[in-house]
Amino acid sequence: MPRLNLLTADTAPDASRPLVERVVANNGFLPNLVASLANAPVALETYLTVGEINGRASLTLAEREVIQITAARIHGCDFCVAGHSAIALKKAGFDKSAVVALQRGRPVGDARLDALAAFAAEVIATRGAVSDAALAEFTGAGFVREQVLEVILGVSLATLCNFANNFAQNPINPQLQPFSAGALGA
Repeated sequence: MPRLNLLTADTAPDASRPLVERVVANNGFLPNLVASLANAPVALETYLTVGEINGRASLTLAEREVIQITAARIHGCDFCVAGHSAIALKKAGFDKSAVVALQRGRPVGDARLDALAAFAAEVIATRGAVSDAALAEFTGAGFVREQVLEVILGVSLATLCNFANNFAQNPINPQLQPFSAGALGA
């Protein structure tokens, strides 16, 4: 049972309603994360705004999804693992085996993406105080130092939604269940 009410455009506070409506229009359904964030309009606005900003990063969609799945796995957010696995498969061009590998914290077989996943995990584990060796591995894979900040941006976005879902105990929407770690990795 979720700890927060799962709101709709009809039940959300006035400040959340247009944001909820936009999410439904973009996705075709209301993810439970958004339904719970709608309880605090500033939290929902922050999530959507930071998500839009993250989308303008120099990292590709595939690279951004590596960060999101890695963070969700580390933070224990099954909801976000499923949601970002769906994006990785449907929009970012990943095949099922690569997504399952990310869900399990294993290499995907692409040196650049594997270096990115390892670096994102290091950012989380060290709270940003990554070692020179980890930075060298990241830049050795073709990333530039400025992209470290984009990784941190992605981790911060993931932290907001992972922690909100973990607190709220949101169930995974039926539309996302086929992309959960259990469903894909079965």
